[in-house]
Amino acid sequence: MSQPFTHLDEQGAARMVDVTHKQPTVRHATARATVELGPTVAAVMDDGEVPKGDVLAVARIAGIAAAKRVPDLLPLAHVIGVHHARIELEREGELLTITAECGTADRTGVEMEALTAASVAALAVVDMVKGLDKAVRIGGVELIAKSGGKSGDWHREG
Repeated sequence: MSQPFTHLDEQGAARMVDVTHKQPTVRHATARATVELGPTVAAVMDDGEVPKGDVLAVARIAGIAAAKRVPDLLPLAHVIGVHHARIELEREGELLTITAECGTADRTGVEMEALTAASVAALAVVDMVKGLDKAVRIGGVELIAKSGGKSGDWHREG
């Protein structure tokens, strides 16, 4: 069964979906990104000697700020009220896992906000440590859960 593309008009031109008549509902989304730090960066972080400062604090703030800027980055994204944004960073050895949670009470979801927050937090980590090791790598960025809206709840398996 084929569904029409919602972001294309009758002539095939890109358009922003009209959500004017939708009722606001509570919506949440969680996304994750990973950063492979490598032994040099992990050791410097363990010692608290990163020359640029507190890597995790900068990543947290960058992710929160990014969640609020999605319509500036993605041309068909709606301007919504991001009423909740939280970035959690968990490190196991050389692997840093970034989890971004976003919430709203609006007419469209916050999946892109959560994904953008996780991505930008990961980019901020790289920016903070790139002088120590150019091989630092951002791993998979993925949506892990969303709730609310017409499509309801969804959770990534595994």
